[in-house]
Amino acid sequence: MQTPLKVAIVGAGLVGSLLAIYLKRAGHAVHVYDRSPDIRKIQFSGRSINLAMSNRGWRALDDIGLGDEIRKIAIPLDKRAIHLVGQPLSYQNYGNEGECIYSISRGVLNRQMVTLAEAEGAEFFFESRIWDVNMADATLHIGETEKGPWEDLKYDMVFGSDGAFSRIRHRMQRQNMFNYSQEFLNTGYKELNIPANPDGTHKLDKNSFHIWPRHDFMLIAMPNLDGSFTCTLFMPFEGENSFESLKDKETLEAFFAKHFPSTIEVIPNLVEDFFKNPTSTLVTMKCYPWTYEDRVALIGDAAHAIVPFYGHGMNAGFEDITILSQLMKEYGDDWKTIFKKYQESRKPNADAIAELSYRNFMEMRSKTADAKFLLQKKIEKRFSEKYPDKWLPLYSRVTFSFRPYAEALAIGDRQKEIMDEVMKIDGIENKWDSNEVDEKILAFLEA
Repeated sequence: MQTPLKVAIVGAGLVGSLLAIYLKRAGHAVHVYDRSPDIRKIQFSGRSINLAMSNRGWRALDDIGLGDEIRKIAIPLDKRAIHLVGQPLSYQNYGNEGECIYSISRGVLNRQMVTLAEAEGAEFFFESRIWDVNMADATLHIGETEKGPWEDLKYDMVFGSDGAFSRIRHRMQRQNMFNYSQEFLNTGYKELNIPANPDGTHKLDKNSFHIWPRHDFMLIAMPNLDGSFTCTLFMPFEGENSFESLKDKETLEAFFAKHFPSTIEVIPNLVEDFFKNPTSTLVTMKCYPWTYEDRVALIGDAAHAIVPFYGHGMNAGFEDITILSQLMKEYGDDWKTIFKKYQESRKPNADAIAELSYRNFMEMRSKTADAKFLLQKKIEKRFSEKYPDKWLPLYSRVTFSFRPYAEALAIGDRQKEIMDEVMKIDGIENKWDSNEVDEKILAFLEA
């Protein structure tokens, strides 16, 4: 336990809610502010991508005994299901036997996390607009409009967990020596839906992450507990195959019939959902520093928003909390040191997972359908099973281990160099599982 402080968390999303639980367990009084209505009282749909919980996220939950509770609302996915036009459905396992990611509805999980945080004693204030913060004395300014009048709310410490467009970070950006950048993809996304069968079962294999890769665009689907799938269409905003080009019912139906024919029978409300749901943007945001003295800290997307193609936005945010909690135990009430060590530890790893997420975007939309890429993955999997102490595939290192993201990126780059050379071997298609290939990889590793 630490000396109790009065702590404010701005943002009642997944990271803010979990952070509230950790801070309550450490003995602090916690108030959570969010400008949106209570998520438990509204319909949550139209702009979501289902979450992919993996080892890093589970560790943050298991460390405080909540993992089993959350597993009740999660569906294990042990493989990708690749849907190509005119070809049989194929599967790609994620890892070794028993290794899987978990599909969870963002809305369902967020509701559960808020309820669990309230049960711990955290107080939530919804529809509360925080416009600014005085960083020197951790005073929040709350009001109906940005121009005031504002009420002052004094705290000992403030955490900004209010997402990619954080108001707390916006204030921090106005200080000297604060670095900030944001980069939008020219690709956006739109939510669609595959409803359950009449008997409540899933129309597609429920233990697979479904991908329809089409190079410049793609469709994905992740299962929900009610038998439905949350689908997400990723496309450029402009151009030949883009959201701009799908302007009416006829064009949309013709596009799906050509590029996603296997979905025609399973997405009955395609037209309605497509034109009703918003087209959302994808942004990578980087900044530094994340903290101010022992008063203010950014966490989760407020510090490091990333694109969703590795499924690690939430996992990285939860890992922020794991590292912060470890530092709290190590340094007690020395919050200046805690904050300093926290940002120094997490910044390079946040930058690494941002880079990995962008690269996985390129892999998912095109390479998952490429025969040479699939052969490379087979070689890597075979070699790692034969020499587990010498090779762990990048995806497994990121998703099924707790090793730093920055380390995974560096080792992954080295492994890519090796595999690029291996794939140049004459007749690799016929000797991919030979001792010759093993020996070449071993020689590269020892070089």
